[in-house]
Amino acid sequence: MKNVILTLGVAVVLVSCGSSNKSEEKTGQEATAKEQSTTEQESIANGNTDVSSVIEAYLSIKDALANDDQEAAATAGTALASALGNMKMDQVAEDQKTEVNEIIEVAKNHGEHIAESEIDHQREHFEALGKDMKDLIAITGTDRKLYHQYCPMYNDNKGGMWLSASEEIRNPLLGSKMLKCGKVEEVINL
Repeated sequence: MKNVILTLGVAVVLVSCGSSNKSEEKTGQEATAKEQSTTEQESIANGNTDVSSVIEAYLSIKDALANDDQEAAATAGTALASALGNMKMDQVAEDQKTEVNEIIEVAKNHGEHIAESEIDHQREHFEALGKDMKDLIAITGTDRKLYHQYCPMYNDNKGGMWLSASEEIRNPLLGSKMLKCGKVEEVINL
């Protein structure tokens, strides 16, 4: 639903920017629309700097768990909680700020738990965190291609998902037990 609304918003901006020049007044309106669109793009790009650090910390947790490195995952969990706490909201539409704030609070909680837990508990929080990250990125966008990956064997065959910067499967939910278990479910583009 969020993607549909976002797509419709982008379509409206593109249609308004692509109108034909029938009068000087209309040309002026189009210039204003293009300036607003450019400003929005710059704002999103600046916001993605914040989202970028959140994604980097998330991917560091993923890599640490795939390598069975509890300590590195804990350090990255702290970095994630900090990045989420410092995330600017100026790139988020007014009507989505409440939702984004809720996602950030839950994701920060996961990061804090990852920072303080044993590896099995880190993995539980990481799996839930993946869903929050996907929801956050659906609203704020991303500065890179990401892969939504899924392992059907995780959690007694209930399955679990995560995001990766690589198409290659390196399962953070099972680590060395089943490092290659999983498949790409979706490619999330810029």
